[in-house]
Amino acid sequence: MWISLRSLITHDSFEYLDEDEVTTSGLTDGAADEQNRVIFVNRPQPQKFVSNRISTAKYSLPSFVPLFLFEQFRRYSNCFFLLIALLQQIPDVSPTGRWTTLTPLILILTVSAIKEIVEDFKRHRADDETNRRKVEVMRDGRWLSLRWEKLQVGDICKVLNNQFFPADLVMLASSEPQGISFIETSNLDGETNLKIRQANSETAPLDNVAALAEFRATVQCEPPNRHLYEFNGMLKETNAKTIPLGLEQMLLRGSMLRNTAWVIALVVYTGHETKLMKNSTKAPLKRSSIDRQTNTQILMLFIILLVLSLLSAVFNELWIQQRKHTDWYIGLSDAQNTNFIFNFLTFLILYNNLIPISLQVTAEIVRFFQAKFIAMDSEMYHAETDTPALARTSNLNEELGMVRYVFSDKTGTLTCNVMEFRKCSIAEVIYNKPGHNERLEDTLLYQNLDNNHPNAAVISEFLTMLAVCHTVIPELVDGAINYHAASPGNDCLPPTLTVPHMLAVCHTVIPELVDGAINYHAASLDERALVAGAAAWGWVFAARTPQAVTVRARGHTLTYSVLHVLAFTSSRKRMSVVVRAPTGEIKLYCKGADSVIYPRLAGGPRAAAFAEATLAHLEHFADEGLRTLVFAVADIPEHFYKDWSNTYHKASIAIHDREQKLEEAALLIENNLRLLGATAIEDKLQDGVPEAVAALLQANIHVWVLTGDKQETAINIAHSARLLHAAMPLLVLNEDSLDATRESLSRHLADFGENLCKENEVALVIDGQTLKYAMGCDLKKDFLDLCVSCKVVVCCRVSPIQKAEVVEMVSRATGAVTLAIGDGANDVAMIQRASVGVGISGVEGLQAVCASDYSIAQFRFLVRLLLVHGAWNYSRISKLILYSFYKNICLYVIELWFAIYSAWSGQILFERWTIGFYNVIFTALPPFAIGLFDKICSPEIMLRHPVLYIPSQQNLLFNVRVFWVWAVNALLHSMLLFWLPVLLTQHHVLWPHGKDGGYLVLGNFVYTFVVATVCLKAGLATHSWTWVTHVSIWGSIALWFLFILVYSNLYPTILIGAVMRGMDRMVFSSLVFWFGLLLVPAATLLPDLVVTVIHNSAFKTMTEAVRESEIKKRDPAALLAQPRHSVFPSWTYLKCYVRGITTFMCATDARHAVARLAQSSRRRRACCRTCAACSGAAPPPGSTWSSSCRMGSRSRKRRAPACRRPTSSARTTRAGRAAPERARVCPRAARARLACGRRHATQLTAPLQRKIGLLTLQTDKLHELLKRSFISFYL
Repeated sequence: MWISLRSLITHDSFEYLDEDEVTTSGLTDGAADEQNRVIFVNRPQPQKFVSNRISTAKYSLPSFVPLFLFEQFRRYSNCFFLLIALLQQIPDVSPTGRWTTLTPLILILTVSAIKEIVEDFKRHRADDETNRRKVEVMRDGRWLSLRWEKLQVGDICKVLNNQFFPADLVMLASSEPQGISFIETSNLDGETNLKIRQANSETAPLDNVAALAEFRATVQCEPPNRHLYEFNGMLKETNAKTIPLGLEQMLLRGSMLRNTAWVIALVVYTGHETKLMKNSTKAPLKRSSIDRQTNTQILMLFIILLVLSLLSAVFNELWIQQRKHTDWYIGLSDAQNTNFIFNFLTFLILYNNLIPISLQVTAEIVRFFQAKFIAMDSEMYHAETDTPALARTSNLNEELGMVRYVFSDKTGTLTCNVMEFRKCSIAEVIYNKPGHNERLEDTLLYQNLDNNHPNAAVISEFLTMLAVCHTVIPELVDGAINYHAASPGNDCLPPTLTVPHMLAVCHTVIPELVDGAINYHAASLDERALVAGAAAWGWVFAARTPQAVTVRARGHTLTYSVLHVLAFTSSRKRMSVVVRAPTGEIKLYCKGADSVIYPRLAGGPRAAAFAEATLAHLEHFADEGLRTLVFAVADIPEHFYKDWSNTYHKASIAIHDREQKLEEAALLIENNLRLLGATAIEDKLQDGVPEAVAALLQANIHVWVLTGDKQETAINIAHSARLLHAAMPLLVLNEDSLDATRESLSRHLADFGENLCKENEVALVIDGQTLKYAMGCDLKKDFLDLCVSCKVVVCCRVSPIQKAEVVEMVSRATGAVTLAIGDGANDVAMIQRASVGVGISGVEGLQAVCASDYSIAQFRFLVRLLLVHGAWNYSRISKLILYSFYKNICLYVIELWFAIYSAWSGQILFERWTIGFYNVIFTALPPFAIGLFDKICSPEIMLRHPVLYIPSQQNLLFNVRVFWVWAVNALLHSMLLFWLPVLLTQHHVLWPHGKDGGYLVLGNFVYTFVVATVCLKAGLATHSWTWVTHVSIWGSIALWFLFILVYSNLYPTILIGAVMRGMDRMVFSSLVFWFGLLLVPAATLLPDLVVTVIHNSAFKTMTEAVRESEIKKRDPAALLAQPRHSVFPSWTYLKCYVRGITTFMCATDARHAVARLAQSSRRRRACCRTCAACSGAAPPPGSTWSSSCRMGSRSRKRRAPACRRPTSSARTTRAGRAAPERARVCPRAARARLACGRRHATQLTAPLQRKIGLLTLQTDKLHELLKRSFISFYL
């Protein structure tokens, strides 16, 4: 059914909405009443509701074991090791015994269980403390003191001052006049300012026991939900009218009663159905990219494990079939059908430790302490607010080192969120705020008011609106008036609010009288600044009752009756109040963004000129980086207001979709507005923001700004933050249709040409309306291509959901690690969608912090969080994982070599308990030392040179290639660690008496060499040695020697390790062992050492070069300032070396070889080194630059200019034909290139020239042979 108020009201000068602009779908109750909650007051409840006892604990006593095991065995690695442990229980299958896998697994699960129990015990203790609190409850006509957990839905309770509310309550009465109370919601949203709640006038008299005992009513409200700022319900007494219930009467569990003696309230939601508990859900599960890559490699290793086990079983079967007749004395019998399967399981158990059992728990512990290091970093501690950095999760520590995109909110994130009123525009005139020492009478605004200016009435109306349009109520404490910030409706007010006469009316500010002066506290910092601005001009907001606002203006006290408050919502983007002026007129004051106010302005030539001038002032304010707001007023006819009030009342008592219905009702009256003016508020940048943004950009991190502010304000702030600079072109997308957006995107994409999807020094600015079209299915790909082609993107006038959509689009499409940072509730969605969410604990509450993964107090701390802790943690976790796989492959592949050595028997080489203790004892410490204390460079160097962040950002330390390089390295080490001891012991001369030691002695030899080698390998992989590093490496080796001393002497005192009895004396008395202890680890690690030396000498990376400079105490700035190719060689250089060496080997004359090598190297290095022409030097007079010189780089070859001189005569060839005219190379450039080539040739050929005399290459035969085998192959 359609509705139109035009048929109800007739007034020639007032415009109304057409009937197609609003429907009764929002103004009438739906048919879903059966979904509502019905509560009977002072009567038994017809249905059973949940208990008020709450539990935030993860486990209970009976559920701990099953839930804990379920949680642990959701990890594939634990399931795998459990399978191995079960297979080991099969008789005659396990070569390592029954407990060698189960014992370490139980140990690891025990550690995890203790951690879970300790954490859950704290939760149980906090829950018990909460559930045992006392509250007064009305039972049988008297007040009883009961525990919170005994509270039931429908109970009437009394809460005293400074007490928390035990459940979600509907306020009935209070100790204050008009049923007012003050609450603090810091536990819910982090806001410490007080908020107002007011009982309905029909229930306010219920302030005594007799009246409450006789009170009978029915409450109908919405089902339990998690919306903190929404509540819809109605209360109906017997034979009485229906009373609407809303957020004004809602007292939420977790909030506290303040500055009010008591309140009486009705329980509507209890326990886990309260809004607090509904919002206590876990944040989305996020996993780091390294974790995902690790799981992939574990899967690959598992497949390799299965293949190795299968091949080993096959070879075992083949060996038996070949030898069972010839080697009858071994006792081989005919193979049974199950032998192959048993053999397969045997080898599966034998090789299972290729996958490190301790990796998961080691990584968790390391990440836990890394998170503690972040919290303990004093450089990220904000002393002014006493706020340290906080890691709310430790699973993403390494992800901080891989961030490619940062999405930042503006207000409160880049800026201080400390608002100061600067100026306003009233009736086409800009007025600046009076200075501290400036008299009001001397200001232009006062002069226009006193001199009967034509716009004096507009100025007065404007200032009055600033003092009236609010929901503020004063409070009397100890004889002095105190006013606290409060808003009974939605506490999230518009991002920009208010102006002078209107500035003093339209806000949610509460004044506080301190030493005779009023101090304003407000839920919105914008409102506080604007009300203070109105007071600076003499329009002082003085007091408020629930029905009126009092303003003192120029010696007069004016009282405005507040009839209705149309609260701000994110969809409306405006706030309005309907008031009755002292003259009896009804006025609507409306404030909001220009985009929502201007379409609702009345027409007319004068109004259009006024609006155009004000719009120009708004653009001027935005260019200065100021936050703007527009103010308008409408005169409401009395008879229209009465009809509209009835419509609004019907919407206010609706239970379903009440917000939508109220918004549709507001549309009926927020029209035909008369523009009053606009305001400008300054929000300064936080300290260190420009430097922080510059550092992030140097670290190759793309910074996007997503804000709800005006476009001009956002651009200005981006310039101030050094995100934009004057020379950077701006692509501005402001389109009003889908087709226009498509055309604009196509045009810009075509302009980029071949530079599309490459980083360009271009900035993109887009507004929310255009973004809505660009994020459509058919344009999203083009929009993303345009975004990634720009260095900077600024999205303005965007909603919270649009922020989240942009972050999700970039994360999914690029696969890059994204980080979102913000400080308000409107940033929660994008923080949760990003790979890493960072919350700033600012003045807008703690909602962003509670939803984040990491929290900091200032934006500038983000630089240290990423460039220092992020890069460190990435390097540490990468090395920890690689080293964990390395040490396991190193030991357990030896079982494969021994299987080959022992005819695929499946026999183990090592004593079974030493196999189980390898990961949990003997090699457990080095991973912790690497994961906690290894550093790339010092934090000062990391911050001074943000380019050091790039290697971790590009995932150069942990990828498929690096993983398998480490795996192959471990494979080669395992070969040396097994076969070298076999060679040493093959003649069985281990002791002077000539006795043989057997396979177990060999196993202990090898085991000792393995422990020593893998511990020393940790030293080679460590960049910064500390005392912890020394203890972990040398202590682990010593721990093995101590173990073998103790374990070899336990039997028969303790009945374990019988085969190891006396092993210490056998091993330590052998000179072969001590010789091998020196030789085998050295021979194993020597290739690694040689490769490391060569790499650091000839192919060092940027990070290694900077670290070397730091060790030598040199400033790496000069090193980083050089062209990258001249400092850090690439494979192009290696090709140059190979070509030169090949030339030497193919030449028959040493001198000729040197000349050819010099020529080849000179030609190559002239392209790779910086010459005068390539360095940007100006050409000689009369010359031009050409493209004959080519400078090599890793990614692509760029043509650099070379100098050309015009020539007057053409050259001729030997045949007499005219040669093409060739420009002569600039002598200066030629000399520079020649010098570069000669230096390189000399350096390269010097050692070869010394050896060339040893080569006899004069014979024709050798000449032809070398020529065919090398030159022809290479060419």
